Amino acid sequence: MRKRIVFAASVMMLASVLVFGQPQQQSAVSEPEYTFTVIKENPITSIKNQSRSSTCWSFSTLAYLESEAIRIKGLKDPADYPDFSEMFVVGQSYKERAVKYIRTDGHISFSPGSESGDVLHVIEDWGLVPQSAMPGLQPLPVHGELDATTKAYVDAILRNPNRTLSDNWKKGFDAIVDTYLGEPPVSFEVNGKTYTPAEYRDEMGIVPSDYVAITSFTHHPFYSSFVIELGDNWRWDPSYNVPLDEFMQILYDAVENGYTVAWGTDVSETGFTRNGIGVLLDESANSTAGSDQARWVGAEDAAKQAARKELPREKVVTQESRQKEFDNKLTTDDHGMQIFGLATDQNGTKYFMVKNSWGETGKYKGIWYCSDAFVRAKSVEFTVHKDALSKDLKKKLGIK
Repeated sequence: MRKRIVFAASVMMLASVLVFGQPQQQSAVSEPEYTFTVIKENPITSIKNQSRSSTCWSFSTLAYLESEAIRIKGLKDPADYPDFSEMFVVGQSYKERAVKYIRTDGHISFSPGSESGDVLHVIEDWGLVPQSAMPGLQPLPVHGELDATTKAYVDAILRNPNRTLSDNWKKGFDAIVDTYLGEPPVSFEVNGKTYTPAEYRDEMGIVPSDYVAITSFTHHPFYSSFVIELGDNWRWDPSYNVPLDEFMQILYDAVENGYTVAWGTDVSETGFTRNGIGVLLDESANSTAGSDQARWVGAEDAAKQAARKELPREKVVTQESRQKEFDNKLTTDDHGMQIFGLATDQNGTKYFMVKNSWGETGKYKGIWYCSDAFVRAKSVEFTVHKDALSKDLKKKLGIK
């Protein structure tokens, strides 16, 4: 076990964190002191920065697949770790989304947000590209113009009064995307060997059909699959539905057994800070310090009390409370990240270690510690290799 100790400081924390990875508003809150003990930590690649783009879905899923390549190929030296191109995936996704938007007469979401399943579709259809072969045309992605221009373009195509499209509209759209992101390479060289994107995907050992999405909601039957009703799920990919306790156990077992996870979650809670902590604050809870309970039951020794009193109390999460927050739009799919480890704080509370895509920011340089309660309440779904599931669960779900 290893410990990571944080100094106490008064910092600016987010009251409402972000939509698609971008911060919205801040309020000053005094942050408590956490001492984390790492229980399990699986390999990850370097921290990336999605900057001013809404492409967390590409960054998080490719971070996950980079770890998958490390696991599958048994890579030990970080110098050998892959670095996949996020903009290759983003560009292909935008192009395919435009086609579906036109085919459905604009009755799907056309926005920069998406899901992990979208990345797997792109990789299945088009392959993988290293960052060196398609780094994008900017040092950091800034997609305001791209997103506004592509949306205006497809809406203009829909308004075509003839209702009959030419053969050229798709070429025009693709040209916009390529102008902002760069043209996808037909072939490239890695370590002296030439690959096509499909060949490189296969060399990395990534088989998109080996990955499954898991969720937990009661408005569909358990041990079945359904399409989560979210605008970003524009491909209408299904997720397998399991009870909440089983959902969490899959996560714990996966990480303990050497797997990482692509995680889709809501980060608009006050307890998800810009400084590396994700907790489900129970803002109605009051301290018992000086209470009649403390008078008659007694208090902990001074050291334990000092450590414990600084940490916030969290809400109790049930299947019902989780469903209610989803139904009431208090839990939405704001952000994608990668779960890669487990830790505990000084009170023994369990946390998942999470790789973010906001650059090397915060106390942990781009790593977040998200509590069991936070993950239990605010997860929308996660994607994991099917071999991380138990044989019994795969049988229940009909996964071979």
